[in-house]
Amino acid sequence: MKLLLSGAAIALTFAAFLPYIRSIRAGRTRPHVFSWLIWGVTTLLVFLATWAGGGGVGAWPTGVSALITFSIAWLAHTHGADRAITTSDWLFLAGAASALPFWFLTADPLGAVVVLTLVDLLGFGPTLRRAYGHPHQERIGFFALFVLRNLLVLLSLERLTPTTALFPAAVGLACAGVVVLLLWRRRRLRRTGQPA
Repeated sequence: MKLLLSGAAIALTFAAFLPYIRSIRAGRTRPHVFSWLIWGVTTLLVFLATWAGGGGVGAWPTGVSALITFSIAWLAHTHGADRAITTSDWLFLAGAASALPFWFLTADPLGAVVVLTLVDLLGFGPTLRRAYGHPHQERIGFFALFVLRNLLVLLSLERLTPTTALFPAAVGLACAGVVVLLLWRRRRLRRTGQPA
């Protein structure tokens, strides 16, 4: 059953990422390169920590996500990503980069996952800023699929511990927050008649 749930989570990963990648290539979606770079690094390191913590097949979707996330960071850079980098974006990137070395200092996977989860959540900063200002340039369905995907990851973990569960739970909740923000901002802009 765990293998099936992990396979379903991987399938949802591709189902979410493939339209997102096509949308980037078509110029309809303009992701923030800083967010995707931060997410790529943290997702890869969390995969390694989750695997070491006994996550088993439940860690596989995170590993697949890490590889695809780096691809999206590259696409964001080469296909017209948001080039309006603000001071707050640099602060989020600096905060994330400064926290990464701490994961090497911890001797146990849980400490690593805690630090990496916090860094990953910092990666949402530039995307939230961008989604607030330009809510039609992000895809609600993408983030909604990742809410479901992270639920499947939690259900597929061979060992459900804080080490294995913290990252997918936190990222799932953060994705839900992006969905709520995008829906709220789109509705508000529609009501006030402002351009997106």
